[in-house]
Amino acid sequence: METFLQTHVFWGAIIIFLVRVLNIALDTLRVLFVMRGQRMLAWLIGFIVSLLYVLLLTSVLTNLSQTAYVLAYAAGFATGSVAGMWLEEKMALGFKVVQIISPGNGTILATMLREKGFGVTEIPARGRDGAVTMLNVGARRRDAATVQQLVREVDPNAFITEEDVRPIRRGVWRK
Repeated sequence: METFLQTHVFWGAIIIFLVRVLNIALDTLRVLFVMRGQRMLAWLIGFIVSLLYVLLLTSVLTNLSQTAYVLAYAAGFATGSVAGMWLEEKMALGFKVVQIISPGNGTILATMLREKGFGVTEIPARGRDGAVTMLNVGARRRDAATVQQLVREVDPNAFITEEDVRPIRRGVWRK
């Protein structure tokens, strides 16, 4: 009988851990969809997250004497946060503006990036050491690393930043 109880607690803790990981990973995605204005996906995921939360919390609170359940719940939360970040990164939904400041190769960079299908806005500017070209490149998140790599190949001294954006109207987005 004692072995059965230990096995039951072990598998209960494993289930709590795995469902909590899923719960928090989904909640991370829900926040992403809220920020991107995708109401229906945010609602659906929010409903699932809430349902899982109530079911999990109830199972842990009704078995507080099982330390393994409490630890599994906490470990699932921590692991789910990391899993959600990883999943969000792999999905790479949304858009970025990659800003490039080049001291001498701005026009060459702009031409090359346009040939690769990216929308580029060139802005003449002045930096600490003189004239520079500032480029704003609209890119899907999954293409932002490609933009950075292409820039580094042409101008290893370019200063590169990127920012998440939510397109409102028009513009050029690589297909």
